Amino acid sequence: MITRRFALKSLAVMAVLAAFPMSQAMAAEGGKPKVALVMKSLANEFFQTMEEGAKAHQKQHAAEYGLIANGIKDETDTTAQIKIIQQMIVEKVDAIVLAPADSKALVPVVKEAVDKGVLVVNIDNKLDEAALKEKGLVVPFVGPDNRKGARLVGDYLAKQLKAGDKVGILEGVSTTFNAQQRTAGFQDAMAAAKVKVVGVQSGQWEMEKGNLVASAMLRENPDLKALLCGNDNMALGAVAAVKTAGKAGQVKVVGYDNINAIKPLLKDGKVLATADQYAAKQAVFGIETALNAIKAKKSQKDLPAAVETKVDLVTK
Repeated sequence: MITRRFALKSLAVMAVLAAFPMSQAMAAEGGKPKVALVMKSLANEFFQTMEEGAKAHQKQHAAEYGLIANGIKDETDTTAQIKIIQQMIVEKVDAIVLAPADSKALVPVVKEAVDKGVLVVNIDNKLDEAALKEKGLVVPFVGPDNRKGARLVGDYLAKQLKAGDKVGILEGVSTTFNAQQRTAGFQDAMAAAKVKVVGVQSGQWEMEKGNLVASAMLRENPDLKALLCGNDNMALGAVAAVKTAGKAGQVKVVGYDNINAIKPLLKDGKVLATADQYAAKQAVFGIETALNAIKAKKSQKDLPAAVETKVDLVTK
């Protein structure tokens, strides 16, 4: 009976692991700290770049720590991301560096991790402050000011527009803090320029969804002058929508992230501007924050509230 129960348990664990879209893992050996990097969709070039940056850092510091890098299949699969974190707790990692798919939904499992003695550092998308406070948690956010970055992009676009012009905003997943902050930054810039925002709709960070939303906005507003996109994936979709609508050169598009795929479009003017928040370094900043805390034997409550990183305007 014991053998059968053990076998069934082993099969169950294997099934859970098989469900995760895990990247190649580098496990810690010889007592080194083990850090788990848990990202959003690895179909998004931004997170592929983040993963590459983290792996390159670990390779350079192989004697100091081991790394396990994980990601989910799409931007909204919070359930899969929660399961990955729970598995990392089972794996007894020393720290989790998390880019949460949802600012509120991930807080309970973060509490699970912290209660088990795992240090958690938040990158990319900030966890909800009220939800953290309710759980009595302090989780440092290591990353850029998204509102500031979007304001840089919006201000640059505004110079190409005039008061009264109409624009649309393609927001990321609306329950995420970074999506909300980027929309706020775009709104700040448009309000300052007296440009009219005719709509804010979620493109869920994805190119296909961004294309659908942009196409609808263009149909509903034939005099639309610009589309402000919360990330470059949606900007790629918006550019395609503008072309299909026969409005290339008439409707300006801006994005956010400065992924490689956007650079040719910046060069030829199909995308006016984007923001670089240094994807390759974001995970590294989070990993270094976690490693410094481990080295100093700090607990979760002793970690800093925030570490702000750079965000820069990128144009042609």
